[in-house]
Amino acid sequence: MRITPSLVAIVGPTGSGKSDLALKIARQFGGEILNCDSVQVYRYFNIGTAKMPEHEREGIPHHLVDAFDPDEIFTAGDFSRSGRRILHEITRRGKLPIVSGGTGFYVRALIDGLAPGPQRDETLRVRLAAREQKRTGSLHRLLRRFDPVTAARMHANDVPKVMRALEICLSSRRPAAEVFEAGRDALEGFAVLKIGLFPDRETLYGRLEARLEKMFVEGLLEETATILAMGYPESCKPFESIGYKQALQVVKGELSVKDALFYARRDTRRYAKRQMTWFRQEPGLEVIRGFGEETATMERAEQLVRAFLE
Repeated sequence: MRITPSLVAIVGPTGSGKSDLALKIARQFGGEILNCDSVQVYRYFNIGTAKMPEHEREGIPHHLVDAFDPDEIFTAGDFSRSGRRILHEITRRGKLPIVSGGTGFYVRALIDGLAPGPQRDETLRVRLAAREQKRTGSLHRLLRRFDPVTAARMHANDVPKVMRALEICLSSRRPAAEVFEAGRDALEGFAVLKIGLFPDRETLYGRLEARLEKMFVEGLLEETATILAMGYPESCKPFESIGYKQALQVVKGELSVKDALFYARRDTRRYAKRQMTWFRQEPGLEVIRGFGEETATMERAEQLVRAFLE
């Protein structure tokens, strides 16, 4: 077995079966799972995140799930810091850390590190959000003016990343590309195996549409209303995620359920496509073209992990 501590990361688009595969690998190789989904870190957001119920986790520890209240801010930098501490704790217990999730920026922050940059400026973010709400795409156009190199790497619809890049430009008074070139604090002391799930796109889209319909049937609207009734404002970050954003609009009387499903399906397809584009650019990724719960996928993943650990 390896002397250097090992880390397995299982990534891919939403609905590709990452959680099932991570559970299988954890069971097979004595692992613990570090969640890398930016919404599953929040309490009470269960149905719309397809969060695995505790009774299905087979007693295998899942870290950074239900770790924060909805009104708390949790960034990629926070994930990197908390995640690295947890990786070392898992290793000290003699277990294999398994990172599982589809938030690609979190995976990159954890393993490759983040370039040093200015802290979040909430006042500036409120102004930028208002600008984007008034004119969709305006933040990306503004970023093209200040930093065309970074803008070319980002989709106009990926507002959180565009906003962060603009925040860096405006706060540091130089292009974000220059800030990024300052170097990253990469994870040290771990050998890393990255496995990427890339199922057939059309099959994935069909699965995602069926899953969304099931979420609405099984109580997504009621869950959203319950969270609001607990006193959490609609401005909480997880309400910006696909599914909850549309459910919130239904609860507020701004959308019908039919229209909410339409927009949720559309946005989920776009999000899955962006995830696949992101992970295709991930260096050193071992690609498996299937869903995580399929026998062939599990067998191939086991082969990769076994060879990696030996």
